[in-house]
This record gives sequence, C-alpha cells and structure tokens, in this order.
Amino acid sequence: MNTTEFMQLALDEAKKSGEDLPIGCIIVKNVEIVATSHNEKELTSDPTAHAEMLCIKRASEELGTRMNGCEMYVTLEPCPMCMWAILEARIDKLFFGAYDTLYGGSTVLNLKDLANSKIEIKGGILEDECSTLVKNYFAKLRNKK
Repeated sequence: MNTTEFMQLALDEAKKSGEDLPIGCIIVKNVEIVATSHNEKELTSDPTAHAEMLCIKRASEELGTRMNGCEMYVTLEPCPMCMWAILEARIDKLFFGAYDTLYGGSTVLNLKDLANSKIEIKGGILEDECSTLVKNYFAKLRNKK
C-alpha cells in the first residue's frame, strides 16, 4: 500500500466518529496496520480521546512505548497535545490530510523543532477530502443552532 491508500483508510476510520469531529488515524509498521482509531471525545466525555491519542494507546499495547519504524496517518494535522504524544512515542513519520490553521502542532506551533525531533512530516495528503469532512461537520453543527 502507498501513502494515499493508507490515508484513505484513515478517512474511512474518520467516518466512524459518529457525533464526534470526524478524524481518523492509523499507525503502520512494516506496511502492516498496527492500530486504528477515530475521535471519541464526545462519546466518552474525555477531552483527551482524540484519534491520535487513542491510536497511540492501542499501538502501545502491541509495540510498547517506543514506536520506532512506525508511520502515522491522520486526516487532520495533530493538535499540540497529540503532536507531543507522537513525538514521545518516537513515531518516525507523520502523514496528515488537512492542515489545522488554528492549532496545528507541526505548522502553527512547530513542536518538532522544540523537541529536536527527526520525525518526517508531510501534510496535504487527500487534503480536499479530509478538509471537506471537517468543514461539513462544523456546517452541520452551525445548522443545528
């Protein structure tokens, strides 16, 4: 599988978010999916239940706390909380779809440099599809009010 195909799987995962912001995440090692998740913040009433945090927790059950050799695919650029967890997990590569122009943990606040990390980061993968999913979610919320 290639980067676009893995991001499509993350998009499929995002669509399982129900009432939560539709963000999906997968962690891959040696071209095998180790963990998948989607946002569960509203479902669980847990402000830390972001897709990335849940995916890291699930992957750590199999891999331990160091995820060297892993790649993460997430539909929205990680927030600072999630970005720091990604750096702490020692994930080698981060691929994301839509940019988060308000809270992006790799663009608005460049935590990679702060942590002196060598993580490879690439954004904009299936950006239109990922961005549309998030925009539609917020438009639906506005229409409910």
